[in-house]
Amino acid sequence: MSTLYRKYRPQNFKEVVGQNHIKVTLEQEIKSGKTAHAYLFCGPRAVGKTTLARVLAKSINCEKRKDTSAEPCDSCPSCQEITQGRALDIIEIDAASYTQVENVRENIIPSARVAPVRSKYKVFIIDEVHMLTTHAFNALLKIIEEPPARVVFILCTTEVHKVPLTIISRCQRFDFKRISVNDVVKKLAYIAQAEKVKVEKEILEAIARQADGHMRDAESTLGQIVAIASPEKSPGGGTSISQADADLVIPRSDLNEAINLLGLLLKKDAAGGIRLVNQLVNDGVDLKVFVKNTIEILRKLMIIKLSPGLADKLALEMGEAVELKISQLAQDLKIEQILNFMEKLIKVHNEIRADFIKQLSLEMAIAEICTMTSPARSAMALGSASLAAPKFTAYRSASNAAKPFPDKVVAAGTPLNITSEQIMEKWNEVLAKVKQYNHSLSFILRVCQPKNLAGNQLCLAFKYKFHRDRVSEAAIKSIIEKVLNQVYGAPVFIEAVVDENLEVAATKLVSDEPLDLKKQPAKDEPKQGGEQGNMIDNLLKTFGGKIVS
Repeated sequence: MSTLYRKYRPQNFKEVVGQNHIKVTLEQEIKSGKTAHAYLFCGPRAVGKTTLARVLAKSINCEKRKDTSAEPCDSCPSCQEITQGRALDIIEIDAASYTQVENVRENIIPSARVAPVRSKYKVFIIDEVHMLTTHAFNALLKIIEEPPARVVFILCTTEVHKVPLTIISRCQRFDFKRISVNDVVKKLAYIAQAEKVKVEKEILEAIARQADGHMRDAESTLGQIVAIASPEKSPGGGTSISQADADLVIPRSDLNEAINLLGLLLKKDAAGGIRLVNQLVNDGVDLKVFVKNTIEILRKLMIIKLSPGLADKLALEMGEAVELKISQLAQDLKIEQILNFMEKLIKVHNEIRADFIKQLSLEMAIAEICTMTSPARSAMALGSASLAAPKFTAYRSASNAAKPFPDKVVAAGTPLNITSEQIMEKWNEVLAKVKQYNHSLSFILRVCQPKNLAGNQLCLAFKYKFHRDRVSEAAIKSIIEKVLNQVYGAPVFIEAVVDENLEVAATKLVSDEPLDLKKQPAKDEPKQGGEQGNMIDNLLKTFGGKIVS
C-alpha cells in the first residue's frame, strides 16, 4: 500500500506546494529554452527538492509540452516512464551510498558520455550530494564543467556548506524554504478530500505546526491518524477523524489555552489563571511545552505591536484560527504588558523542571502579574533592599542651580507622596541598581545633573554631547527608566540634554562600597587627599580608570 506522501507526490509545477520563487524562474527558463546544464537545489529536508527535480526532468523531456507552457503533459510515453520510475535517461543517485570516487568514475562519468536512449535530455539527479568525498567531487567537477550535450545535472543537498565552491559556482543555485502552515493545510485538506476523510481544520493546522514546514512529515502524520480513525457509518463511507484520534499521534496543541491564559492575565484574573494551569496538569500537559508556546505567542504579539508587516516574515505561523485570536489579543495588550509577561514566563521556563510542585513557578508568575500594581511592588517581591544616599548636590549647573524639583511626583494614574528631598536621597540607589545592569552606565550617570521633573518626565543634563547621546540610545534609556520605575514606584521617563555650563564639584558622589546605613559621615569630617586627590578620584570614577603606579 502506497503511503500518502508517495501517492500524492506532485507531478507538475502547479502541484508543488510553496517555493514559488523557484518555480517561476524554472518555468521561464523552460518556456524560453534557456535551461542550464547544472542546478543546485539546497534547503531543509522534505520541502520539495527531489520532487521539483523530477518535475523539471519531466518537463524538459516532455514530447507534447506546449511552447507557451512549462507544465509537462503527463500523458506522453516520456512523462509516463518518469512518473513510474522506469525512464532510462533519468538517473537518480543517492550520494550517501555512492560516496567514493570510484562510483563517480564508473557510474556517472561513463553514463554521461552516452547519448540519451529515447529522451531529449539525460538527467542526473544526485541526492544528498554533500556526502561525496573530496576526490569524488573533483572527479564530478570535470564533467559538470564541460558537460556533454543533452546532459543536465540536478544536485540536491540539505547541507550546502559542505559542497565545494568549485561545484557551486558552476551550478544555478536555488534555496528552498520551509513550507508555510497555510500551504501545508491546503495540501492536507486536498488529500483528505481525495481520501474521503472528514477532518476539522484545527486538526490539520495542528498537524502542520507539528511538521514545522516539512511537507513529507505532515503527510506521514496525516496517514498515521487516518489509519487509526473510525470508519464513517454514513452511506457515502469514508473516515472521520476526531480530536481524540489526533491526540494519539500528535502532541496536544495548547495554543488556544495559552491565548486563554494571556486573556486572564490581561484581566488580572489570578484565580482563573491558576485554575487553568492546574486543569492542564490534570490533563497531562507538559507545562514546559505550554510555557514555550505561550512565549512564542507573546513574541508574535511583540513583533505585531512593533511592526505588523514584520510579523509575517519573522514570527511563527500558527494557523488561521489561532491567528485571528492573536490579532484580537494584540488590540487589547500594550507593548509594556507583553514585555512584562515575556520576562516572567522566560524565567518560569528556565525554572519549571526544578520545581518540587511542577506548576508552582507558573502559579507564582501568574499571581505576581495579576496582583502587581506597580514595578516597585515587583522589586519588593524580589527582596530588593533600600539604599540610603547623600543628597544629590555634587553636580550643579550654574544656570539652573536655583531651579528646584517640584514638591510632588505625579505618576500616570497613581499619585505618590514623594518629596524632592526623597528623590535626591534615592539617587544613589538608582546608580547602584543601574550598575547591576550596565557597569559603565553608572559612571556616565555620575556626571549628570537632574534639572527638573515635570509630571513623570525627568530631565537629565550633561556637560558633554557624547554622554547625552549615549544615554539617549534606546537600550540604555530603557535600562535607566526601568530602574527609575523600581526605585520611585512610578513610570518615570527621562530626557537627556546638553548644558555646557554644568560644573562638576570636587566631591565624590557615590561610593563603590556598600553603604552602612548605621554609619553616617560626620559633617565636619576632613576630606582625604586634598583638592588634587579629589580631582583625580573624580576622573577615575567618571571614565573607569585606575592608578597603576
